[in-house]
Amino acid sequence: MAVTADKFSRLAALKPMRPIPARPAAIRTPDEADALGRLLGAGVARNHFGEHLSIRNWFSTPEFTDPSSTTLELLSRTRDESLSRKTRAALEDPEKWLFLDTETTGLAGGTGTYAFLVGAGWLEGEVFVVAQHFMRDLDEEPALLAALAPLIERAGALVTFNGGGFDLPLLETRFVLARRRWPAMLPHLDLLRPSRRVWTGCFDDCRLATLERDVLGLAREEDVPGGLIPTLYFDWLRRRRAAPMARIFAHNRDDVLSLAALVGWFGAALGEAPTLRAEEWAGLGRLWEPVDLERGLGCYRAALAAGLRDDAAHWVQLRLAWWEKRAARWATACALWEAARQRELFDPRPWEELAKFHEHRARDFAAARAVVSDALSLARAAGVAERVLDGFAYRLARIERRLTT
Repeated sequence: MAVTADKFSRLAALKPMRPIPARPAAIRTPDEADALGRLLGAGVARNHFGEHLSIRNWFSTPEFTDPSSTTLELLSRTRDESLSRKTRAALEDPEKWLFLDTETTGLAGGTGTYAFLVGAGWLEGEVFVVAQHFMRDLDEEPALLAALAPLIERAGALVTFNGGGFDLPLLETRFVLARRRWPAMLPHLDLLRPSRRVWTGCFDDCRLATLERDVLGLAREEDVPGGLIPTLYFDWLRRRRAAPMARIFAHNRDDVLSLAALVGWFGAALGEAPTLRAEEWAGLGRLWEPVDLERGLGCYRAALAAGLRDDAAHWVQLRLAWWEKRAARWATACALWEAARQRELFDPRPWEELAKFHEHRARDFAAARAVVSDALSLARAAGVAERVLDGFAYRLARIERRLTT
């Protein structure tokens, strides 16, 4: 397992990576190759189904601290279900992962949408390989799929970003239409799901480009917007202009590298004693909570200790207090509710919980009355819903009766 974890952890350093000096290409570009092939240093790949353009690049992967082996299972779980033994075994060998990213003729999917450029990356010993397959015209799709098929067949798991919602259904459609077998049961690690758990609320969105910039600290130069890519490809089909297509190749290659680097980030963050921002601690808490409650609560506490503020801190305080209440750790729960009720924007929940504690648990009716009276005044000033006011008023009346009997 140590060797496996070591290979996994090296993904954390994929961006920026040092390109390995060029090797003799397995596919040589013939003299009659088009301008795009010459510009990219790509080769014309041939198989029984025809030709397409193909290019490979090799990148170094430096050594880093080993992450926890539970990282793979954690990132792969979308609910509380346990992974099968076969799936877990496949995920534990990073050299069998295939990182996939597609560039397509449309963003809506469907049978009329083609994946005209497919980037695939994998670990190969001490290097990370990125292979890109491109169809110069629509009739080269059979050759592209034939080149992609053995990569998928030998993979132990697929790694994508939103691949479950777009890339993989599209590729499956293209494979089925071409009468090729699609490995439907292949384990899939879609990084969009854990990314949303960690960074929702941190950034305006959880797009790969956003995480690449704000989490991995990378900035692409002259990157082509994803929404423009279909238009540029159709322009290529009409005019054969190489320069815009070269930018799409660079965009696709960087997406594959960023996928691997993001897996590396998760490996480091989910390991021992990571250095994270307060918001990221809170996000990791959301990621751990359904799988390992104590790890999740530890992350929430670390977020508050790191100076988490505003709405994010309020949410974490209430979440921690809920679990402390369930564990009957009343002193800690009350301290969290006390902190949560200091929020400038009125929220009835911590006030209600403190009132219930004092009334029903501590049997301190005077303290309960003070909490509810303050809450009722603040609720009226904040203009909250009438049902909230009625709830506090009813509770206050009941406490008053108890104090006079």
